[in-house]
Amino acid sequence: MTAYRLASGGLIDRSNTIGFTFDGANLSGHAGDTLASALLANDRLLVGRSFKYHRPRGIVTAGPSEPNALVTIGTGARRDPNTKATVAELYDGLAATSQNRWPSLAFDIGAVNDRLSRFLSAGFYYKTFMWPAVFWEKVYEPLIRRAAGLGRTDLPRDPDAYEKSWAHCDLLVVGSGPAGLAAALVAARSGLRVILAEQDFALGGALLSETTRLDGEASFVFARHAIDELQGHPGVTLLSRTTVFGWYDDNVFGAVERVQKHSATIDAARPVERLWRIVAKHAILATGAEERPLVFGGNDRPGIMMASAASTYANRFGVAAGRSVAIFTNGSSGYRTAADLSAQGVPVEVLIDSRTEAADPAPDGVRVMRGGSIVDTKGSKRLRAVVADRGGFEELIPCDALAMSGGWSPVIHLACQRGGKPVWSQALQAFLAPDAGDGLVMAGAAAGHYRLSECFEDGARKAAAVVEMFGRPVAGFERPVVDEEIDPSFTALWHVPGAKSKAFVDFQNDVHGKDLGLALREGFGHVEHAKRYTTSGMATDQGKLGNINAIGILATMRGVSPAEVGTTTFRPFYTPVSFGALAGPARDEHAMPARRSPLHGWAARHGAVFIDAGLWYRSSWFPKAGEKTWRESVDREVRTVREHAGLCDVS
Repeated sequence: MTAYRLASGGLIDRSNTIGFTFDGANLSGHAGDTLASALLANDRLLVGRSFKYHRPRGIVTAGPSEPNALVTIGTGARRDPNTKATVAELYDGLAATSQNRWPSLAFDIGAVNDRLSRFLSAGFYYKTFMWPAVFWEKVYEPLIRRAAGLGRTDLPRDPDAYEKSWAHCDLLVVGSGPAGLAAALVAARSGLRVILAEQDFALGGALLSETTRLDGEASFVFARHAIDELQGHPGVTLLSRTTVFGWYDDNVFGAVERVQKHSATIDAARPVERLWRIVAKHAILATGAEERPLVFGGNDRPGIMMASAASTYANRFGVAAGRSVAIFTNGSSGYRTAADLSAQGVPVEVLIDSRTEAADPAPDGVRVMRGGSIVDTKGSKRLRAVVADRGGFEELIPCDALAMSGGWSPVIHLACQRGGKPVWSQALQAFLAPDAGDGLVMAGAAAGHYRLSECFEDGARKAAAVVEMFGRPVAGFERPVVDEEIDPSFTALWHVPGAKSKAFVDFQNDVHGKDLGLALREGFGHVEHAKRYTTSGMATDQGKLGNINAIGILATMRGVSPAEVGTTTFRPFYTPVSFGALAGPARDEHAMPARRSPLHGWAARHGAVFIDAGLWYRSSWFPKAGEKTWRESVDREVRTVREHAGLCDVS
């Protein structure tokens, strides 16, 4: 047993036990769990296989950027493939199955690709399958099509209903963490119409996982009080389980609300998903920042996850990532995770810090290895040990979990979807959003303010500026007193040298550091070319984790700054949106409006046969004596037009 449920703690309801299945095995969790936290609580570290090499993969994150834990939820016509276990809310009777494996997750025939990896390097598909030409249609293409894709869906009619809705507001706040709550409170108290959208099923953002106390109380208590106040304002709409996926012209935002995706019993009178088109006079993106993985040898084994994810599973869900945890960090965030795990009674075996002069305090009893790195890991379907290196001296350190922290990247996707290019910040070693004007601004960690107190202040300040644009007096916001605040500083580490095995950049598509080097040697060093040549950033997570490391590695190889390399293009959707949500109620006879001309009624009374001619119904056939097909009627109409110039008599 490695990962396990802690005896106490977390925000889950331990009195409400929920049964679910994974690959047919009966398991249990609690209300408030995600599928990922429940799987970890049951020591299910192996949850999927990678796309190309079919390597064993485990849970890496605790949010929507998850590249590995993709599962199919539901059965029959309600099968939803490629669902991220890290955001899927656990419900009684949930049935989940793993993907991209055959015949089973534990024994996957496709894993032979890993042994053949020397023949499947980046761009191999451009260089192979070229001869003999006759094999392409008969052999190569069928095999490629069979191997392509992740997950399988069924084609029966979708039994559920979907809905589209419009909403208007003075201020849209995206994200309910410290900056988002502060912004919403200032705007609501000042009398603005506010919509607060949060992709999680619980409002509060990072405050649900923080151990820092605010005004002497737990951070989630502060969040709860703020949410209660917002619910009391008549001009405030709170949308949980709602992902804002796109920013369009005239400050219109697209969002999808998961109305019944967390329930086994579907109410036919309500939609399962609702597509919102939100017209906002102003918007504040308080979307936070994404923790980066570290690129080192063997960094993809089940049991290796982000340091912030290890803290989230312990603090919010009451789940320990392992019984002997190692931490590899290039900054202060690894020390925060060490403190979080130690406070929960989870043993931390070692904290490896790539910096040589770090001054961060470690919890009592935790061994710190400064100036060290990890060059390899041991294990098969789960982590057993790490190989640490310091100054050329290697040490095998047994552990069953590894938390890694490579710094932070502000989540700026929405702000760049309309052509704006991210701006590199040398001070933060991250890309920041471009200036999008008064209609949309970033706040909190999304704007590069990582300290908790700064997030509160920045959210309140950005909302106050919006209120002033409406000519209204700005209501006050008293920032809570933050106890034991840690500045999450870090030193960029794009790639750990001396890797003994593959060091992965894109986990899902199996892109590792040497693939990027090959792309550069073969003339594909431009970031957009490297993306397509290696498939880095083309997975379902769209590079949310790996792109920044790929950019940093390319910059190092080329001897330039990441600013010169730049980023790939940001486009909607931020996360996948179902076809059902996009279609809404437009199905069957309601698939498109029935547009009829003023002559439609007259033509119908005279026996016309109609066809759908683009946007309009057109009378195409007036049967007359001796005519048996519509073509005969059309031919007669054409002859009439040509033989009677200026006059068409089809009566």
